[in-house]
This record gives sequence, structure tokens and C-alpha cells, in this order.
Amino acid sequence: MRQRKTGGGIPSKYLLTLMSILCIMLLFVSYSTGFSGGPLTVIANHIFIPMQKGIDFIGQTISVTSADTKTKEELIEENEALVAQVEELNSQIDSMKLQLDELSELQELYEMDQNYYDYKTTGARIIAKGTSNWFNTFTIDKGSNDGIAVNMNVIADGGLVGIVTSVGSDYAVVRTIIDDTSNTSATISSTEDNCIVSGSLESIISDNRIKFSNLDDEEDKVAIGDVITTSAISDKYLPGLMIGYVSSVQDDENDLTKSGTLTPVVDFKHLSDVLVILQLKESYQVE
Repeated sequence: MRQRKTGGGIPSKYLLTLMSILCIMLLFVSYSTGFSGGPLTVIANHIFIPMQKGIDFIGQTISVTSADTKTKEELIEENEALVAQVEELNSQIDSMKLQLDELSELQELYEMDQNYYDYKTTGARIIAKGTSNWFNTFTIDKGSNDGIAVNMNVIADGGLVGIVTSVGSDYAVVRTIIDDTSNTSATISSTEDNCIVSGSLESIISDNRIKFSNLDDEEDKVAIGDVITTSAISDKYLPGLMIGYVSSVQDDENDLTKSGTLTPVVDFKHLSDVLVILQLKESYQVE
């Protein structure tokens, strides 16, 4: 690298060397002669004081810079520690939310169990379902080892979900009332007229309704909002299990029966836990 030159053409490094030699000579003369003032002092003050101030300034700058660097490092460490604490707290909050959700679901199952206290039940968790976003069929985590058997009724959300169709030692498959192959004998609670509730995945997807038919309502008493429950004449379903509410009703072409749609009480798009009634319809009939 080329050296910068002063106005007289003398390289700066040579000028600095000459000044240093001059300063040393002045100091030596001052020490030898014992002078404490005079021109030598003035010259020394003009040369050394600015140099000393410059050295002090550089030292202070280095010290402050070092202190600032240390502070920044400490702040970074503290920030990283705080971020870790926040992540841990968020994880704990998420875990608590999950526990509260599970507790709420269990509370709902307990309340539903009290509504159907005449039946012995066991809680089960859904571990798999069909390809649809809706729970027309699903698998639960309990089977024959837990007393589950084919044709046992399954409930949730205060109403009928479906029926057990196959059982393994530690699992069972449930077909729900919204499945296209499902047919359930039902009763209009307000009039005690019987009908058939038929599953329809297409209908449940389009407007959250399924169909009922063969309703004998000669006096036109059935109205929108009436409760539909399982019928006592059903060969597989226990009586009095709530299915849903009448959402539409119209006369059939034969003018003898009526059909319509109902809105299920169960949310078949969001299921996680269910209750299985540990009693078959045939055993109920014997009693």
C-alpha cells in the first residue's frame, strides 16, 4: 500500500519518526537542564497533550466498544432464554387446552350417560374413519375384550350415532345413520307416528339433513321442529334414542304417507368420542 504524503512531500511515516525523535530530544534536554517551564514546556505541551488526548480517546473508544459488545452478547443470550421460555409456556398452554377439550368432551359424555341412565354404557375413542370428511363409518378403540358386540347402539352429542357392524378383540367398526346403507325405524315423539329414517351422505353433505319416509300422518299433526327418536318396533335399535328434528315434510304421491328430511342432533362432521350402549335390543325386549 502506498503511503500518503504531506504537503512538503515527506512521507507521513518519516514525519512521525522525526517528531518522535524531536520529542525525545526535548524531553532529554528538559531533564538534563532541569527546566520545568519555558519554551520547552510550551513545545512539549503543544505536542504531547494532543497526542495524549488522542491516545486517551482511542482507549476510551475501545473500552466502550468492548463494553457495548459484551452488553449485546448478554442481551442476545437473554433474548434467546426468553424466547425459549415463551415457547415452553405456549407448549404448556396448548397442552392445557387439549386437556380442557378432553375434559369437556368427557363431561358431555357423562351428561349424556345420565340422560340414558337406564342403559349401561362405555366410552370409546374414534381411531379411524372412512375416506369421507363425514363420519358415515368409523372405528373405535374398544372391542370384544371390552364387552362390545355387533348391533350394539352408539350414541354421542345426546343422540343416536349408529350401530356396531363388526368387532375385533380391541376395536369395533360403527356404521352411522347418515350412511347410504343405513335404515332406522323411528317415531315422531309428538304424535307417536312411525317412519323410516334413511341415511344419505349426499344429503348430509349438501344441507346437513337426512331423509325419512313412510310416515303415516293422516291428521297432519307432524310439524317442523318435532323430535324424532328410535322406535320401539325397531329390531336393532333401542327405543327412545334421539335422532333429530323434522326439517321438512310433504305428502307422497300416493296421498297415504308422507316423507321429508330431518336434521340430526349429532354433529357427524366433528366426532371424537362416543358411548357404546352395552345392551342389545333383543335382551331389552326380553326384559
